[in-house]
Amino acid sequence: MTDLLDLSTFGYAVVLGVTLLFLYSKLKKLSSGSGGKAASVATGAWPIISHLPLLGGPKAPHEMLGDLGEKYGPAYMIRIGVHPALVVNSSDVAKEIFTTNDLHVSSRSEFAAAKHLGYNYAMFGFSPYGQYWREMRKITMVEVLSNHRIDQLKKVFVSEIEGSMKLLYNTWAEKKDGFGKVLVEMKKHFSDLTLNVVLRMVAGRRYSVVAEEDQKEVLRYRKALRDFFHLTGLFMLGDAVPFLQWLDIGGYEKRMKITAKELDEISGGWLDDHRKGGHWDENKKEKDFMDVMNSVLKGASLAGYDADTINKATSLNMILAGSDTTTVTLVWCLSLMLNNPRILKKAQEELDTHISKDRFVNEIDIGKLVYIQAIIKETFRMYPPAPLSAPRELNESCSIGGYNIPKGTRLIINLHKIQRDPKKWPEQLKFKPERFLTTHKDVDVKGQHLN
Repeated sequence: MTDLLDLSTFGYAVVLGVTLLFLYSKLKKLSSGSGGKAASVATGAWPIISHLPLLGGPKAPHEMLGDLGEKYGPAYMIRIGVHPALVVNSSDVAKEIFTTNDLHVSSRSEFAAAKHLGYNYAMFGFSPYGQYWREMRKITMVEVLSNHRIDQLKKVFVSEIEGSMKLLYNTWAEKKDGFGKVLVEMKKHFSDLTLNVVLRMVAGRRYSVVAEEDQKEVLRYRKALRDFFHLTGLFMLGDAVPFLQWLDIGGYEKRMKITAKELDEISGGWLDDHRKGGHWDENKKEKDFMDVMNSVLKGASLAGYDADTINKATSLNMILAGSDTTTVTLVWCLSLMLNNPRILKKAQEELDTHISKDRFVNEIDIGKLVYIQAIIKETFRMYPPAPLSAPRELNESCSIGGYNIPKGTRLIINLHKIQRDPKKWPEQLKFKPERFLTTHKDVDVKGQHLN
């Protein structure tokens, strides 16, 4: 009986292996038979999973993809399991993509994190290009990021920054040593600041940095936030090879479902707080983003999603996009200045010259602080919060970088590599804010200067 069982198991393994090899060969033929000039394909692919092991090695994915660019050029192909992907390490090719071919590369790929953590693609940052994505983008641009809304929310920025600075001062006054110094964990400080700014704008909530009960809630939210970013940044085997998704190797899908439930409970709690006695207060003088979303949606469904799901998904999208990324940039900016005392001193002198030590910086002062603006731009250049751009997928075949790229190809823009290109950025590994006052003085950080 045991021998028969072993023989049966072996037979199934052989059949499965032959089937997988057949599928692999068919996919390979399809990818190479599109006609026209094809982009170079990186070597080192494994059967079935293709180049996926390269993205899970000792080096970070953006570093590994950048290293391959030295061999295969500014744009080359890899396969993430069964999915072809174009890797772009050149600002010239990126410019072509986001200008000439923008409409051809506007779709989003389907993957487990978007399904489980993004409310089944209701979170518009993960949504495929279409009517729903366009409608949600319009709502967020008009209702959240418009000049009118920013003006209305200025006092949120001002009060949170002033409170943050006073807290730092009080910490120094209470805990300074004999030399007038105190050790402060600025990462936590920046995280508290950005979290409260974004939460007040989106959900009308604020967490005290000293109240024990509030800190428990903050720790809960931060853990869910970290898990979200970690899980959405993974290259999962199930995404690369869909017919192996049921295996859930590593248990990542299970963790996604747990994190999604946690985030839904948090955002659902915010919705409940907005409903007093089961009804939304439409007469509030100061409306946050959730209030505005409720007014816009008026309980209606959109693309099959109910109003509450859209509100929670979009609100979380805004919070997730604005909190951790800002904290990462502030931490890098401070670290770079501390490691470059000359630059830190110049920034302090600029503040003393234009602001003095007797008041806080106001919005109208920012135009005068040209050197500090250059420091921020250089920080973004060296350490973008997301080294690889948000994933896109070609919804139409097109020519990119002189290569014919077929529909369905995934697009990976290596921002880290592009912003350290020595041909565009001399002394690319050096923190040099002065470049944005001389050779690159007209470059902004809004995505308008791709070259």
